[in-house]
Amino acid sequence: METGALALGIDIGGTNTSFGIVSRRGQILAQGSMKTLGHPTAHDFVRYLALELSTLMDEVGRDKILGIGVGAPNANFYTGEIAYAANLPWEGVIPLAKLIADVLHQKVVITNDANAAALGEMMYGAAKGMRDFVMITLGTGVGSGVVANGQLIYGHDGFAGEIGHIIAVRGGRSCGCGRKGCLETYTSATGIVRTAAEWLKQTDTESLLRHVPQLSARAIHEAAEQGDTMARELFEYTGNILGQALADVAAITSPEAFVFFGGLAKAGNLILEPTRRSLEDNLLRVFKDKIKLLPSALADADAAILGASALVW
Repeated sequence: METGALALGIDIGGTNTSFGIVSRRGQILAQGSMKTLGHPTAHDFVRYLALELSTLMDEVGRDKILGIGVGAPNANFYTGEIAYAANLPWEGVIPLAKLIADVLHQKVVITNDANAAALGEMMYGAAKGMRDFVMITLGTGVGSGVVANGQLIYGHDGFAGEIGHIIAVRGGRSCGCGRKGCLETYTSATGIVRTAAEWLKQTDTESLLRHVPQLSARAIHEAAEQGDTMARELFEYTGNILGQALADVAAITSPEAFVFFGGLAKAGNLILEPTRRSLEDNLLRVFKDKIKLLPSALADADAAILGASALVW
């Protein structure tokens, strides 16, 4: 294999960090993971990460690695910094790209996790060959990566594409970002659980959800698959709000597709069908029947690593 033929991809999550060495064709040749938590400072985390990565790089040969791509919450492509990430254990602004580059002596490129997922999907997944699409991650929050004319949209400051924080319900639920009614407070895995908790409190309707040990998006999904009326209505309600918001997004970028990833997206047609109906009901006429809704084509364990490594290419 020639020099500089591989990329190292790192995905930093709130709980775990995964990493792998990837060929240009998207084959993961070596991979590993570690806990994000348990390191008092970002410097301590990077030092420990470097030890793990050095072992991996030595396995394939350091001269074969072209560079390192990192996906992380609130990571800024332009500055190389993570800024005030609510889901990471370190506060303030962290010069992450520089910290990693200094210890591993490699070129390092970073972006936020949803943008990394969009790049991975464009190179290796459901959006391969597309020049205009929007990646929607339905996890703890709602993340997004917007690709237009074949390029990821970063905006002038690196923070463009925060679809999870468009206001879906005016004066609605409080969001961790400080605003009210953000899309992610309704259509994330956390959001659907908030809705379920409200409905269970407001009504005495019988539901399997009243008997689960812990209310979760997975529990709602399983109850819906068993035909539970409330669980199915929760997906209808959530998909309706998501479809309305995506109709607004479509009016701005005219995407070929919305690609869905994350825990709530695992519910498949339970969430995608009501979203599709709501999207079509709310689209401008010129966009109707043109936009595909697609589940991610990347395996959970590999998607984050592939997306981060795609930054290098």
